Amino acid sequence: MAYFRVMSAQLEQIYGLLDKNEDWCILINADPDAIASAMALSRIIRSRVKSVTLARVNDIARPDNLAMLRYLRVPLVKWRPSMRKKVQRYAIVDSQSHHHPDFAGVDFSIVIDHHPLPEELTNTAFQDIRPGIGAVSTMMCEYLYSADIRPGRLLATALQYGIRTDTGTFGRNCTEVDLRAYHWLSRFGDPALMTRILRSEYLPEWLPYFTRAFDTLRPCGRGSFSWLGKVQSSDILVVVADFFLKVHGLRWVAVCGVSGGRVIAVFRGGFGNMDLGLVASALFGSLGGGGGHKNMARAEMALADVPEEKRKGLEEFVFQKMLEAAKPKRGPKGPDPAGA
Repeated sequence: MAYFRVMSAQLEQIYGLLDKNEDWCILINADPDAIASAMALSRIIRSRVKSVTLARVNDIARPDNLAMLRYLRVPLVKWRPSMRKKVQRYAIVDSQSHHHPDFAGVDFSIVIDHHPLPEELTNTAFQDIRPGIGAVSTMMCEYLYSADIRPGRLLATALQYGIRTDTGTFGRNCTEVDLRAYHWLSRFGDPALMTRILRSEYLPEWLPYFTRAFDTLRPCGRGSFSWLGKVQSSDILVVVADFFLKVHGLRWVAVCGVSGGRVIAVFRGGFGNMDLGLVASALFGSLGGGGGHKNMARAEMALADVPEEKRKGLEEFVFQKMLEAAKPKRGPKGPDPAGA
């Protein structure tokens, strides 16, 4: 029995977009799943185009992500608008154009993602968006398998790590296909490299942020809110939010702060009927953007767009926005593990 669904028709559509005279850029909001998926897509298309550049719109500070880039030798560069002069075609994986301001105005020929689609993408030549899949890395395994491409040691390890992180080590949004993909990759990956990446989670200078998170944690509707203020990188918000997932009794948590001139909220949890993706999309309204899954999401807005009279009380401004956004945003009714 085949490991995966056959993607021959989709591959033919992708191949039909490729030209030996064109330079491609795979543009991502870099996290392990996005990085691994970009590596896989590059492996699929690179022999059929002039060149492929992997570019990120965000800064990377999490030590595990930095370890992934280092140990797996990922040629990922920071996106600059000047790169538009060289690139003729763009692809995006593990994101959609509304997820980050730097994606705006980019004409993506390929979109492969597992986040919910807010509206139909009418201008995209090829799109494969499946919210039911735990990781885009899993989807890319299907493409590699159908293309008869055996992933090398570094690519296989990257895809394994992408699946692990986006499924919370198989405990969050994980499907049978994700497990099957991880098992297939285990033939080719490097367990020693995986261990080195997994051991690189925290930096000593991040510890004060945890103290701040505990001090500011307070109820927000049926969830919890924590304010870190100004942080070196939004990755710190992600690390703290992931930590709170391990705290018994927290239904969901929003860890918020300011980084790079932007107000950012990272959501984790979503137990019961709460859909955090909907909360994130509603949080800042027309002032910003956001979205994600039922159990993990993100929203952000420019600090300059916060009303001037609210900037001195920024924490309270964001908290009140959070309370309002969380009230009506509930997904389909289902069993509540907390017994509500």
